[in-house]
Amino acid sequence: MSPASRSMLRRWVLLLAILAIRAHPAVAAEPETPPRQGAAMLKTDLLGVFAHPDDETGMAATLARYALGSGKSVAHVYATRGEGGGNMVGTQSGRALGILREAELRACLRILGVRHCYFLDQTDFFYTESAAATLRVWNRAEALAHLVRLIRTLRPEIIVTMNPAPNPGQHGHHQAAGILATEAFGAAADPTRFPDQLHVEGLGTWQARKLFYGGAAGSHVTTIATTDPLPDGRVPADIAGLALSEHRSQAFGGMARSPWMRRPQAFTLVHSAAPPVPAGDDLFLGLPIPENSGNPPLIAVAPEPPEPSLTFVPRPAIERYQRWAQAQGIRHLSAEFLADLPVVAGEPNAVVLQLSPSISGTRVEVPVVELPSGWNLHGPVERVRPPGNAAPRFRFSVIPPTDASQDAEITARLGQIPAAPAKARLHPVPLLKVPRTRVDPEFPWDNALWTGVPTQVLGARNLWQGRVTDTNDASAEIRVVRSGNVLLIDTLVHDDVVVSNIEPNDIRGHWRSDSIEICLDPDAGAEDTLGCFKIGIFPFDTSGKVRAARDADARPGPIEETAPGLRLQSQRTPDGYRIQAAIPLELVVGSRRPRPGMRLGFNVLVYDGDKADAAPGENINEARLAWSPRSGIQGRPEDWGRMELE
Repeated sequence: MSPASRSMLRRWVLLLAILAIRAHPAVAAEPETPPRQGAAMLKTDLLGVFAHPDDETGMAATLARYALGSGKSVAHVYATRGEGGGNMVGTQSGRALGILREAELRACLRILGVRHCYFLDQTDFFYTESAAATLRVWNRAEALAHLVRLIRTLRPEIIVTMNPAPNPGQHGHHQAAGILATEAFGAAADPTRFPDQLHVEGLGTWQARKLFYGGAAGSHVTTIATTDPLPDGRVPADIAGLALSEHRSQAFGGMARSPWMRRPQAFTLVHSAAPPVPAGDDLFLGLPIPENSGNPPLIAVAPEPPEPSLTFVPRPAIERYQRWAQAQGIRHLSAEFLADLPVVAGEPNAVVLQLSPSISGTRVEVPVVELPSGWNLHGPVERVRPPGNAAPRFRFSVIPPTDASQDAEITARLGQIPAAPAKARLHPVPLLKVPRTRVDPEFPWDNALWTGVPTQVLGARNLWQGRVTDTNDASAEIRVVRSGNVLLIDTLVHDDVVVSNIEPNDIRGHWRSDSIEICLDPDAGAEDTLGCFKIGIFPFDTSGKVRAARDADARPGPIEETAPGLRLQSQRTPDGYRIQAAIPLELVVGSRRPRPGMRLGFNVLVYDGDKADAAPGENINEARLAWSPRSGIQGRPEDWGRMELE
């Protein structure tokens, strides 16, 4: 074809195209949905508030159900990056561990479908059961302000968080996260709180519609199924297990196949601004409320219970929690929380009852106290006149049986005032009298040193976590004497599989392997361990040497740096191992002079795992025993036993 012919052909093709367009006008293209931006991009349906990476574990299947099954926008806030925890996959610790745990967390949340993740940048420190100690270490005001900022920015419909009640075994950091979330729920809607966020940062107030605590703790409980398939056929429990297995540094690598993930997950309604609806199987029942309705007022979830006429004065953490719950308008959640009182077995312990201010002007007879069989009153119940206008109190003493090891319930009644009786839980702790010797405390110790020294036996009844099959699997015998200003502690552990998988450069996290923990409290009943002396002792590291580190006290770290003068020795025995420790009392009581009659809080914990082929640093813990056992005992000195120097 000639060039002229090709030119003519192109003209005809162009002309035909123009005629076709005129004959068939184009259908207008659908306008593209503009991308969400600004406030719309951040609008959140469900906000989770937690203390550490991996704290989403108990809610993970529910989060997956809403994020992946219902298309809800889910965001999380973590108080810390978990830098104070253990590490089962490497040697990173402190801030380096926080970097690792944040990476693991973000991998987990991607699988769960969580859209946004933020941090309050608070310090993750050792395990404690004290919310008060946690909030002293954290910058409480700064953390609350930032959490309020996030709520006002994300505008969640629902907030889920951790229960702040000081139940035995409840981490103090978890309690603190729940406290902050509860306070922020109300503060975010209050224009007088953090006003610079409104006038300077361009935010508005926001009232989240519902606040839930994880777990069943009240009458308004929503239960979420974890095994109902999502539209794509996947099961929330399986997604959650796969996601949580990303927390490998915390030994979660096997969560993907855990049957525990398939259990239903319960949530307790704490506050609501949504119209009341019957409890069901959906956290979002009654939602959404139109945003143009402003900040709706809160609706009472439950009627406030009547003020009791008579109550037992509990340990400080519970008393503090009850006052806080009343200030937050959720006294119904704390009303059934029994006062919990540690009492020393075999001797008189003071117990205090308090009258309600509403009847304090009435002439009230002495209450009638009821105790279980074997427990006795010591002396009369006496009225105490407190200073000022405080409500009157009654004081008396209770003697538990010498061998008491089970909690008991105590009841007090006012005969002339028809009201529900006051009740409390008495938790007995053991007492050890420590004899004095003039033997040279230098190693090796002659067996004659222990002649006549009482032996404390740890067996099945001393189990506080996990399980043991028999005394050969895990048990122990403890003896203690004082030589001058040095405590000599002998711990003979029976263990049919002694594991030594901790390397010399990894002396931390004693709970990961076979070990013991010695706990000493100079206050004999402190609320937290900040003033205590605690050491975790590995009988053998991978090189065969006994090693130890202070843990969860005011000066954690290897004893070579943190416990000058402390001496250890360890040896294999035919059925386990034996650890002996010489602890200068100045490490415990400071400049105070040890004297006969001085009391200290005392506990010995034994950690057992039977995985003979454990990898270096692997967490093999299967069982935990304690001389004074209770859930979470390592972080609650109030429940340690007592040691009295003779």
